[in-house]
Amino acid sequence: MSYQALYRTFRPSTLSELVRQEHIVKILVNQIETGRVGHAYLFCGPRGTGKTSTAKIFAKAINCLHPVNGSPCGACEVCKALADPTNLDITEIDAASNNGVNEMRDLREKVQYPPVAARYKVYIVDEVHMLSDSAFNALLKTLEEPPKHAVFILATTEPQKLPATILSRCMRFDFKLIPQKDLEEHIKNILQKIGKEYEEEAVAAIARAGAGSVRDSLSIADICISYSRGKLTYADVNEVLGSADFYEIAKLGEAVLSENVSDALTETERVLSSGKGVGVLTKDILNFINDCSIAKSCRNANAILNLPEEMFAEVSRIAQKADGRKILRCAEIFTGIEADLRYSMSPRIVFETALVKACMPETDFDALSLSRRLDLLESKLKSGQFAAAPAAQADRPAAKAPVLEEAPLEDAPFDDPPPPPPEPEDAYAPPRRPAAEKIDALSPEKRKGAFGYFMRSLRSSVKNGVLFTMCQDLEPSFEGDKFILTASSEVIHRSLLREEHYKSVKAALENIGITDFEIRLRGAKADRLDEDIARLKRDFSGADIQEK
Repeated sequence: MSYQALYRTFRPSTLSELVRQEHIVKILVNQIETGRVGHAYLFCGPRGTGKTSTAKIFAKAINCLHPVNGSPCGACEVCKALADPTNLDITEIDAASNNGVNEMRDLREKVQYPPVAARYKVYIVDEVHMLSDSAFNALLKTLEEPPKHAVFILATTEPQKLPATILSRCMRFDFKLIPQKDLEEHIKNILQKIGKEYEEEAVAAIARAGAGSVRDSLSIADICISYSRGKLTYADVNEVLGSADFYEIAKLGEAVLSENVSDALTETERVLSSGKGVGVLTKDILNFINDCSIAKSCRNANAILNLPEEMFAEVSRIAQKADGRKILRCAEIFTGIEADLRYSMSPRIVFETALVKACMPETDFDALSLSRRLDLLESKLKSGQFAAAPAAQADRPAAKAPVLEEAPLEDAPFDDPPPPPPEPEDAYAPPRRPAAEKIDALSPEKRKGAFGYFMRSLRSSVKNGVLFTMCQDLEPSFEGDKFILTASSEVIHRSLLREEHYKSVKAALENIGITDFEIRLRGAKADRLDEDIARLKRDFSGADIQEK
């Protein structure tokens, strides 16, 4: 006899053998025992969760003469007749290959004939979402009012693709993904039945790779059994899955979380040169970062991860050294490139770019980068690095002032841009006036250049790049002897009226001989004129005041 895959050999034959799905089993058992069998059922859910198996068991159970706990007995005449592959009372239709309107018309004609040996004639339509619109229309009327002996069971992984008219005529049952613990127990039972020794960690790795699907888990277990001649080990499962060595991934993950770009790129080169694909490496590093997240935040982390002791110790060590926000940001970065890798012509460059981005948060503009910078600034403020210089030092000559090293870009405050560089000296230009020298800016010949004198005075007296930048956008004018500075932005206007900025502007204007000035917002003059006119009309109500 030829070899049969595990998922086919150990396909459940009774409802009690189904892995989980208790909510569905209970409803179907009650319907069989009470005889309240519907005419149309819809089984939907992820692949490998038991939809087709449940449909086959239910089709036999509703025809069985002596059902046992809602499942077919397998011994009565009807069960024996239905076990014959040539029996036509239970018909399976693959809608992926029979999705035309002609197939549904043929089904509509055949459904009128009564069953041969059973009570019900059952049609199991698998992957029903593949039917065309015309096929759905041909099936609709039969599905709404079928013969008394007909039962339809529709199975699909994508119920959202079914028309609402079909959905409203079926009893819907949603199958759920199988928890990892139940998958592990199911795999262990099968391995024990076939006499295969195993490690607990190996079974846990198979169940994790199955991702909630019984069929996927058993397919992986089938390959692992063929790979391992003796005891099934954790290393065997990793080799079958194509995963990189755990300790290589651990070194790469530690380099990323500790922001060591050089080590991270070196480990990436080592893993990829061994023949592993970029997609596999991305999946491995994501799994490792997820393990670190669980190890850092959960008390019973090892019970969840189910890793060998030495591997869990390594994960726990790296996780405890890493910042929780850093782990979360790395997970977001590598999750985001999974879709890009599918369509990229240079997947390695995509991966290494994400790697550098994760190792250098100062190049990123996310919340993590900003919080890291804020933490650095707060630590410097607490240590007194930004403390004001004493008055005695401020009075010293400029030549004796200490030279401050320029802070790196990532340590610099990211609110204020640096002040503009000084203008180059012109050997043929007349010497500049000292900042403290008074300039008669109110003389007619000086009024045109008053704003230039003001900006030069501001730059020489105030070391504030933001204030200097804001003042560059002001529009100067004179109203009599009053110097008017008009701001076009309300934000700039409010900022200049703040006490520290207003004092700096006032001091710069006094240096050039202007003491009467006003900072206005564009449009505010017209508002004040309206207020003055209204006040005049109120105070001199008897006078004839005309607006021109």
